[in-house]
Amino acid sequence: MYVQCIAESINIMGNRTGSAMRARDPRPIVEMAHEEVADGGDFLDLNIGPARKDGPDLMPWIVSVVEDVTDCPLSLDTTNADALIAGMKAAAHPERHIMNSISLQPERMKKLIPVAAEAGCFVVGLLWGVDGMPRDSNERAAMTIDLLMAMNEAGIPNEKILVDPIATPITLGSDQVMSGLEFMSMLPDIAPGAKSTVGLSNVSNGVDTKLRPYLNRAFLAMLMKHGVWSAIVDTYDHELIELAHGERPELLKLVHDIMDDNDPDPSSLSDKELEYYKTTRVLMGKTIFSESWLEL
Repeated sequence: MYVQCIAESINIMGNRTGSAMRARDPRPIVEMAHEEVADGGDFLDLNIGPARKDGPDLMPWIVSVVEDVTDCPLSLDTTNADALIAGMKAAAHPERHIMNSISLQPERMKKLIPVAAEAGCFVVGLLWGVDGMPRDSNERAAMTIDLLMAMNEAGIPNEKILVDPIATPITLGSDQVMSGLEFMSMLPDIAPGAKSTVGLSNVSNGVDTKLRPYLNRAFLAMLMKHGVWSAIVDTYDHELIELAHGERPELLKLVHDIMDDNDPDPSSLSDKELEYYKTTRVLMGKTIFSESWLEL
């Protein structure tokens, strides 16, 4: 079991890379690109945020900077549709990259689907509609069908589409976390051949920084039970990368047993296994979330 890791740290909000993007200073971006590849990144996410003023100039620049120093494929990540178009048109190898993302807003679909079809790139199909995010797994399924039909009609095959069910913070409750996982189990029947992706750290948004990795790791293990193909992750969390790349099968088995209601005796578990045991139960709603969940 292997999850493609989309390294998240080249980000307009990042301490090292944000100012570099604004100043068009390639050095910190190049350094981080090399670090993330060395740490196990399979794709490099280039997140320029909304980039309302200079997105169509910034995205081609950063694509060129990173393509010049690594063969690692990229994920072009922005809410600015014009910046995505400019970045894909500037890329030397757009067919290897990911367009992140196309959602169900009509204007965004009209602009981006033809460009993605021409580029032959992977496309994140973000399940975000005109009324916002879906409420449950059935709404996710309906959105998926609408989005894939539009992409298929333009010539984008399911195999190039990465469906993102939208991960929600555990601070909002476990219902949406479990709804997203239920949808993941439905996806192979809804869209044969389509892949999946998720912004992993969304599940831990709003939680104390020191505690976030525990939630991210257990959530990834839960997603892996349903065959998640890729995830936007922190590649500096080496345990997370080991998990994603199939190097911690004993932890995956533990999490998947809990999901199957085959809970082990907690007294038989190591300290590391207890972290996953307690965190998985919190994400499933078997235990009420609080920031002291690991101590209980």
